[in-house]
Amino acid sequence: MLPLDIILVRHGQSEGNVAVERSRAGDNSDFTAEFMNRHSAHLRLTEKGKLQAEASGRWLKENGLYSFDRYYVSEYLRAMETAALLSLPDAKWYADFQLRESDHGLADIIPSDVRKERFGECLDNRKKQVFYTPWPEGESIVGVCDRLRGNIVSTLHRECSGKRVIIVSHGDVMRAFRVIFERISADEFHKLDNEEPKHFKIGNGQIIHYTRVNPRNSEEVLPHLGWVRSVNPWEPSYAGHDWRAIERHSYSNEDLFTLVNRVPRLVNE
Repeated sequence: MLPLDIILVRHGQSEGNVAVERSRAGDNSDFTAEFMNRHSAHLRLTEKGKLQAEASGRWLKENGLYSFDRYYVSEYLRAMETAALLSLPDAKWYADFQLRESDHGLADIIPSDVRKERFGECLDNRKKQVFYTPWPEGESIVGVCDRLRGNIVSTLHRECSGKRVIIVSHGDVMRAFRVIFERISADEFHKLDNEEPKHFKIGNGQIIHYTRVNPRNSEEVLPHLGWVRSVNPWEPSYAGHDWRAIERHSYSNEDLFTLVNRVPRLVNE
């Protein structure tokens, strides 16, 4: 059985976040030889990122989420820096490489225009189905899901049942956890990723809280995660949602036919 509460926290703004944002706007000045020679694991927080991490820590403590039975953090520096800046009292962090960000392979730490030039076909394929399409010599979201399910989620079942857990990691890792915990289908994920509705966005410092305990009736405790909320303490209007019940999707035969028939058959015997 999973923990009673699972808190996911995305790291604050990193050097990479700023460099990529500027590059998309046509400014590649951050992509110096020294910067591009670094592995993504070694990117640090910006000053704004540090403030975002501190804001997330304040929100957690103000909402009674200051003490946990297990503390997990990605081994990437920006996640570890964020975890420390949460300033949770008496925290004992377990650094786990399985919580690393999705591997962008050959497309990592290069300017936006260079990525388009070298890997245009991959980018086009990701537009068709982002969930299944990996980065060149890297990972897809489904690959991240497999990694988390086989290692992290199994450990949560085995060692943290009935406990309270916090995990500090990355945007794609949190999206993969959402797929697993909320049973989001590949097609639904692709739609959400493309449309980016406010409730699904995961900004720097975002907090996603899963629970088995009904937040409106503490006497109701489910054997599985039943509710989720999301908040961005640094910029509350940016993204998030209040407590929502998690729908555990299943499909009738008719539902399956409806999904299948959305795509026309192009080849027949």
